Amino acid sequence: MNTHATHRTGPHGRPVTRIAAWPFLGAALISLAGLLLSYRFFIGTTTGQYIDESALVEAGAARQRIGTQTSQLLDLLPVTSAVLATLVVLFVTLARRRWKAAGIALAAMAAANLSTQLIKAGLPDRPSLGVNTLALNSLPSGHSTMAASAAAAVFLVVSPRWRPAAAVVGGSYAILAGISTLINQWHRPSDVLAAFFIVTFWTAVAGLYIVRTGTQWNVWLGSAAHWASGRWWSIAAAVLALVSTVAGALVLYAAMSPGAASSTSYLLVGMGLIVAAGYLLALGGIILLTCSVRRRKSR
Repeated sequence: MNTHATHRTGPHGRPVTRIAAWPFLGAALISLAGLLLSYRFFIGTTTGQYIDESALVEAGAARQRIGTQTSQLLDLLPVTSAVLATLVVLFVTLARRRWKAAGIALAAMAAANLSTQLIKAGLPDRPSLGVNTLALNSLPSGHSTMAASAAAAVFLVVSPRWRPAAAVVGGSYAILAGISTLINQWHRPSDVLAAFFIVTFWTAVAGLYIVRTGTQWNVWLGSAAHWASGRWWSIAAAVLALVSTVAGALVLYAAMSPGAASSTSYLLVGMGLIVAAGYLLALGGIILLTCSVRRRKSR
């Protein structure tokens, strides 16, 4: 039984579902809190700056080995993200006539990218806390925002039965883009995290309007209804997030131990943060946009 929706009678005596706003608003607030906490720790503390900058510096070694491939990916990323999202959204819109959903999803995508540029331009330079780092602010990552917002647009317009698969596949694409920006030394891990939180904020806001304006097709029939709805998508996202978190914490503990020497440890920690955040937010999206539209059992 769906506890996130209420029912009332429409003008013709038909039941009208009213989706509760609080789960979506709560997700938006959590995203804002994540953005602020990321900035506070990685920019405003010596430890955070050290971890962030060390990951960027150590990425130079990885870049010498796989930098060419990731550079090519980054060069194509803005165009491919926009094109793929537009094609999928256009196909779903024409095939299913989800005009409102398409407009809302594309507006959220645009808002996320605009927010990133405004925040990047408005934030002050990184404060000097004794860490040898470039003072120029690079938070949030524009490339990561583009990739994540494109994936989010697709996630929003597809029907609920496709959303678990869309969340994990799209999340993987965004994670790959974020890691690529780190390996190419374009962005620090915190820049990618900030981009993910910005996209999540606008996805939560847009999701509320989409499920309220598309009640006929926004119906979750259960994980057994379709292969793309299977529980293993959520399980995979949860396991990957947990493993990345634990592995990153262990590597960080070893790297920060007295006398420890690191050549790739902080890079692995940064990559672990990106992977954990990406899949955790993907899991949150699955839960948010399936529980809220779960079909009520007949009484």
